[in-house]
Amino acid sequence: MNRHSPSFAPQRPVPGGGPRPYRVLDAAGLVEVLAALPDVRARLGGKPEDWRARDVADGNLNAVYLIDGPAGGVCAKQGLPYVRVAKDTWPLDANRTRFEAAYAQRVAPFVDRLAPAIHHFDPDLLLIVMEKLEPHVILRKGLIAGRRYPRVAADVAEYVAQASVNTSDLAQPFETRAADLALFSQNLALQRISTDLIFLDPYAASDRNRVSPPLEPWAAALRRDVEVKSAVAQLRLAYLTKAQSLLHGDLHSGSIMVTPEETKVIDGEFAWVGPSGFDVGNFLAHLVVAWFAKPRQPGPAEAVAPGRAALEQDIVDFWRIFSRRFLEIAAEATPKGDGLPESHFGDAIGAARRAELIAAYLDDIRRDAIGFLAAKVIRRVVGFAQVADFLVIGDVEQRALAQARSLAFARSLLVEPERYRDVAALAAALPKFDRAGLDPEAVP
Repeated sequence: MNRHSPSFAPQRPVPGGGPRPYRVLDAAGLVEVLAALPDVRARLGGKPEDWRARDVADGNLNAVYLIDGPAGGVCAKQGLPYVRVAKDTWPLDANRTRFEAAYAQRVAPFVDRLAPAIHHFDPDLLLIVMEKLEPHVILRKGLIAGRRYPRVAADVAEYVAQASVNTSDLAQPFETRAADLALFSQNLALQRISTDLIFLDPYAASDRNRVSPPLEPWAAALRRDVEVKSAVAQLRLAYLTKAQSLLHGDLHSGSIMVTPEETKVIDGEFAWVGPSGFDVGNFLAHLVVAWFAKPRQPGPAEAVAPGRAALEQDIVDFWRIFSRRFLEIAAEATPKGDGLPESHFGDAIGAARRAELIAAYLDDIRRDAIGFLAAKVIRRVVGFAQVADFLVIGDVEQRALAQARSLAFARSLLVEPERYRDVAALAAALPKFDRAGLDPEAVP
């Protein structure tokens, strides 16, 4: 079987349209389904009664199981008709799994080794069976534990650079991007989540927001800050209208599994055609969150300074490597795309001018990324779906202090973008915001 099957593209708009009705699978039901798949059965080995299925769901949305047999293991992920962490209080279209499978197929030729192999997709049960990643851990958990992953910045930079160039008009005829738009613009349920939770809820009164009492002055300040909301409005419009490339759409430290030697990007269900800077900013935002949380997380005090230094280096290295690889990939790919075609830039003078235009395109990504970074930090602090980086801090006051400092930094990115003309300057500015506190009016 091919690593990525061509049958993964969405086929029906709602569950239950095929010969088997959609149903939520428990462990026993999942084993029954897998037993009917010859390739998966051979991969697991033995008999179905020899298999062990474990519920390991760690995210907010889906059911996830690891299944082990005598010969090996697989991971199975099923889209649920609700948000897993909210259940019946938040219904959600389960078809998001179709878009995850289609995204995996679309980017596989460019990012193959940096994503798990897909073994099977069931369009009726909305079930993806994929490579079991072991002994990989979720990057966020590893960072909280104080571990160092020396490959992650370079690997994620390669992943994003490959996808950003090769699904854009720089490298493709516009018909290809139009096909991506036609498909992934249907991913409306998850795009509503992104639009609301990132760009709307944190700046208004919303029942979904999660604000501890010590942090309420900051949440209130954001709600009345017209400069912040204006900057976020520009980001929201860019997200909705700037169709540059196919985005992962949820590229954070919980969507990356790692060992010291290997990185795998998972969970592409939020896939969307949008501004390339969104994935860049999302990844950077979660390194920033980890930086601000680090001093108050459980662990030895002597590990804080080296842990923060490593995060600062990852921020700088990620952008440096992303920029270099983006320019290299684009230089090779652009003659094939409709954006900067060979017919206009084929001679030496034209090639030099095309290199300048690609560099300007990259600088536009940088500006967008810094804004999206800020918006993602804010949503992780005062919005829904907050992250363990802060939540592992048991003392509410200490947690709020770390969160407030990250908000002060994010606000500065939004209202003073001229101070951050490169990502190295952004990383160098982080320590200044350690002087911020719970009063948003007293930021130094």
